[in-house]
Amino acid sequence: MSFSVVIATRNRADFLRCALESLEAQAGAPPFEAIVVDNGSTDATAQVVREAAARCRFEVRALTVPEPNRSAARNAGIETARGEFILFADDDVWLPPAFLAAHAAAQSMQTPVAVSGPILNVAGYDVRPKPSPLNYSGAFFCTCNVSIARTALLAVGGFDETFNLYGWEDTELGLRLRRSGVQRAFAWDAYLWHIKPPRVETLESVLAKTVERAEMAARFLRKDTSLRTKLATGAYGFNFARSSLLVPGWAIERYRRLATSARAPAFVRAIARAQFLDGSYTAALRRALAERAS
Repeated sequence: MSFSVVIATRNRADFLRCALESLEAQAGAPPFEAIVVDNGSTDATAQVVREAAARCRFEVRALTVPEPNRSAARNAGIETARGEFILFADDDVWLPPAFLAAHAAAQSMQTPVAVSGPILNVAGYDVRPKPSPLNYSGAFFCTCNVSIARTALLAVGGFDETFNLYGWEDTELGLRLRRSGVQRAFAWDAYLWHIKPPRVETLESVLAKTVERAEMAARFLRKDTSLRTKLATGAYGFNFARSSLLVPGWAIERYRRLATSARAPAFVRAIARAQFLDGSYTAALRRALAERAS
């Protein structure tokens, strides 16, 4: 059993350096390689990969996909991978020493499975809680932390590269994998820490991803109109009504101001931020669906 760890990255050299360092510390892992797909970086990403390739005991290979497109970047990693299994991880993660071993243990089943594990969002690298029941996820395929046989990915054609903005490309692939007979396994020992510093996760940066995610949700719905997809993307009547009631159009900007107010208590800012992003997503989804229907 061998693994190819595929990391798609763009302009996050410092995060990538840490992710590769955590791969160096793996214990009891199966044979593995790391494939870093540089998706149009203009920072020190290339240098970080070169340094890791010279230093690491496992093979580190660099690919370049200049046009920003996560789906195309990951497809390039799949195509060149030499491992029997592909393990997708984000660049802003820190992997515990037993991470790869846990994925390998869960992949010992005869039936093809997509193995995922807990994703613990933390504010920094020095915050390393253990997973709890609250970290369980029912997601079938999330590229922050998932492994699967390379043959299963090739059998369904990999990622759909028309998903060229943020969001839903992994969910859509997971839907095709599920329909092809791939099952799902959740391995509690295959957890990782997802580094989300407040200085990076600003309201504006998260809003930009939220709007892109809504646009990709509309693309997903055009491709698949099943109830599962409508429920996943929030494109159903009750959710639209809920959002309109809790975050009417006139209130969205007020929630934004409250979310960034230095005078408001932290818990109030957190609630306002969540409401603002929820309302922004639903409004953007409505617009995208209307544009595609016209």
